This record gives sequence, C-alpha cells and structure tokens, in this order.
Amino acid sequence: MNVFNQDQSDWLAQVTETALLPEMPIIDPHHHLWKSMNGDVYTVDEFQADTDTGHNIVASVYMECGAEYLRSGPAEEKSLGETAFVLEQAALSKEVESRGTPIRGMVGHVDLRLGDALATVLDKHQAMAGDFFKGIRHAGASAEDGATLFIPGGAPRQLFSDPSFREGVRALGERGLIYESWHYHYQIPDFIDLARACPDTTFVLDHFGTPLGVPPYDDQRETILACWQRNMQKLSDCANVHLKLGGLAMPDNGYGWHLAERPPTSDEFVAAQADWYLYAIETFGPERCMFESNFPVDRLSIGYGVLYNGFKKIASEFTPAQQQAMFFGNANALYTLGL
Repeated sequence: MNVFNQDQSDWLAQVTETALLPEMPIIDPHHHLWKSMNGDVYTVDEFQADTDTGHNIVASVYMECGAEYLRSGPAEEKSLGETAFVLEQAALSKEVESRGTPIRGMVGHVDLRLGDALATVLDKHQAMAGDFFKGIRHAGASAEDGATLFIPGGAPRQLFSDPSFREGVRALGERGLIYESWHYHYQIPDFIDLARACPDTTFVLDHFGTPLGVPPYDDQRETILACWQRNMQKLSDCANVHLKLGGLAMPDNGYGWHLAERPPTSDEFVAAQADWYLYAIETFGPERCMFESNFPVDRLSIGYGVLYNGFKKIASEFTPAQQQAMFFGNANALYTLGL
C-alpha cells in the first residue's frame, strides 16, 4: 500500500472541489496512521494535510491498524506499542490544531480470546491512555479461498462464534468500551448472531460490512446488494449496533477508481454509491450512523475533500438536525469526546 507518495498526491490533485457547507462541524470517526507500513508513511502531518480541504473537521478518532507494535515482550501486549504511538500523534495533532484536526480518541486492538489474561491487557491500555481509549477492534474479516483481495483479512472464519471471543466482547461492555469489526458482506449473518449474544456491549460495524466487488464477486453486485439489504435489515433490529458510513472506496469494493486516469468527482462518487448509503441510513436511522473517511485506505481512490462533498450530497436528503447527527453528534456521543 503506497498512499502518500508524490505520484499519488499528483493523481488526486487532478480533481479538487470547493467544500460544500464549510461551516458544518465534522468528526471523522475512522482513520489510520503509521510511521512505516509496506514502505509507506502516513502520520498526523499527512492526515492533517488531507483534512485541510475547506471542510470543518473539528476532531477525529484513530482506528487500529497494527501500527507500531512492540517488537519484544509477550505477544498479547505488543499492541501497547500502537497505543503509545497514537498518544504521541494525538499530542502533535493538538500542537498544530489551527491548521488541522485534533485526534480526540482511539480504538485499539487486543485479542479478545485471551480469557483470564484479557483484563490485565485491557488494564494496561487503559492505564496508558485513560479516557482517550474508547474501545477495541478485533476484526473478523476472513477472506475466502480464491478471492483476489487488495487487503485480505486473515481472521478465523468462525471467530464470531468462538465462546472465548464472545466472552471478550462481553467484557468490553462491562468496561463501557466499544467493540468494532471490519469484515466482509458474507459474514454479516455471523455478526448478527454475535450482536444478539452480547446485547450489553455497544457494537460498531465498519465499512457497511465491506460488500466485495473484485473476482470472484465482480459479476455479483446486484445479488450481493440484495443479500446485503436483507441482512442489514435483520442487523438493524440489534439496538446495540451502530454503523460507519464509508470505506466503500477501497480497491476491494470493485469500483476500480484506483486504476483510473483520474479520481472520481463527488458527483461520480454519489452516482456509484448513494444507494448503499441511503439504504443503510434509512434502515438504521440517522441516529445510529456516522460518516467516516477510512483514510488513508480510501485515499487510494478519492481525495478527502471530494469524499466529504459526496457525503454531504448524499446527506442532503435529510434534515439539518439529522445531518448534524451523522457528521458530528453521533460520533461525539458514542466515543464520549465531550465536544
């Protein structure tokens, strides 16, 4: 993954747009950072350059991505290195707040199957980060054999039904921590069962459940959409589940924008993806939805300012109060940012 080289930046610069509704406050509840990943660098400096596009991004929440793990020590504690790294980056983000976006919280990673040892590891993350630490993403993404995925998930296929994993998810709820997952469209039924089994834990589903659009799924978009709609309708009955609206510009979604001569405009983005967004919002209600950038992963396909113009065009069908909730209020409340 090479998301912040000069060639990529020059490619994105072909399509720029004036920010719509520039005064609207926005919390971006899902982005990543790393000092080194596959030869790429994306730290707070790069993120703040991306967010400086005329939109009023007042805060953000960092999402775990395996960055800066400790190189020694017990395996179950290596993710403490990521928490330390994000705290460092958050401090830097506030130093340059006048030109960028302050990071106000993070979702980290711990293996939720640790059993009795889980409490000790969670204690260490929370002792290090305090209220800045909002939850855990132990992603369930499990790639099927034969899939040609840009970012193949390697979780066990039966993770969501693992009794020790479920106990870990319940333990998060007891601590007031959020459980988040990234997984694929065909895993949503398993996610529904997990959410029903852990009703006292707050869940967040990232990226719509990642409906895939690359081989062997590239000729199944309508079938996948119909199945996804049925499953999302069932998932919406789980009152403990919230949605992040974004992440559909990843290469694995199959739109091919990362291979095009230029990135899409916001109108092209809306034409291609609005149906997914509108169905999700109408099914879960604006009160359980949050727009997310998923940067820098979606940066492979679209510019930050163009992406948020697309979000605002999709959200224009809703009332100002509903728009405020999806862009700011819901993330502020869910992640207890106090803004």
